[in-house]
Amino acid sequence: MNTATAQKAHASDLAGQIVYALRSMGVAPIPRNYQLFYEAYIGSNAQLSRDLVGLGSRATQEELDHLADEYLSHPQAVVIERAHTRLATELEGILRLIRQEQSSLESYNRLLGETASRISTKTNFSTDLLSSAIELLSRATGDTMAHGEKTVENVAQRSQEMDDVRKELDEYKRIANTDSLTRLSNRRAFDEILASLFDDRMALGVTALVLLDIDHFKRINDTYGHPVGDKILATVASVLRSNVRKDVFVARTGGEEFAMVIQGNTPEEVHGVCERVRHALESRPFRNSRTGVDYGPVTISLGFSMAAQAEDPGQLYEQSDVALYLAKSNGRNRTQMFEEGMRKDYVGKGWLIYKK
Repeated sequence: MNTATAQKAHASDLAGQIVYALRSMGVAPIPRNYQLFYEAYIGSNAQLSRDLVGLGSRATQEELDHLADEYLSHPQAVVIERAHTRLATELEGILRLIRQEQSSLESYNRLLGETASRISTKTNFSTDLLSSAIELLSRATGDTMAHGEKTVENVAQRSQEMDDVRKELDEYKRIANTDSLTRLSNRRAFDEILASLFDDRMALGVTALVLLDIDHFKRINDTYGHPVGDKILATVASVLRSNVRKDVFVARTGGEEFAMVIQGNTPEEVHGVCERVRHALESRPFRNSRTGVDYGPVTISLGFSMAAQAEDPGQLYEQSDVALYLAKSNGRNRTQMFEEGMRKDYVGKGWLIYKK
């Protein structure tokens, strides 16, 4: 099975469930609705998930559009279309300036040629002619240089406008790829980096995918409520981020699920990073400073696979998920590395590259 086929197979699980949900609720399977259900399904925004469920089994398109406006602000198509229009305008302006500059230089070149021809004709040579030619050339040169300076200034201004558009798009992508609750990267960003890992096969031996989730998180939500659960998610994210290198990719991929992509480390070193994170959370107090209620202990289970153990992103995700499954099955609050032969009685979630 080649990489593309494997990815489609792994994508079918989540994609199929989302399409089934759309059909069950009588919702049109258009991209905007798919994106809304995708974000709700992976749990990147708990309130969105609750609001979508609250619409019942027959949500209207108007109700869905209202949720999309609230939770998926700045729809991608609108942002990109606006950026495209601005870029096209600035590019057309630069081309117009270049054509004007070319026309000016052609006129100047023609004037130089005509003046040189007149001066070289001995029968027409005179002091008056020479003075007139020098004056004409001096004025034309000054005008051409001034025109050139103005062109450079205008091109620079338009280039700055184009750079501003680029920065806006970069900021939009940053926001679109950030989980609003934890400020970590979200599932969309995770899918993008996971898809790119196998571009550099020389680095696969020192690249690891770590999947982790909070142990008994449903019990925390059921006992203390979703607001407390959200605070714990944000705190866990902060502990994760503060206990790994800055170049480690950290994302919230679902409700209480997180992922890390660690590059440049051996399996033993990756295991050490996982254990450092696990101990940091295990020893951290989770207590309400106002009421004194203790929400802890809060622990996590981690599973990882080295990229060199897999053929493609889908298999890498599956193997890390197998390791996580076994870490939880064997008592939770532990780190498990994937090894061959671990797939018995495992039913995985699969992996989906984000559909725009």
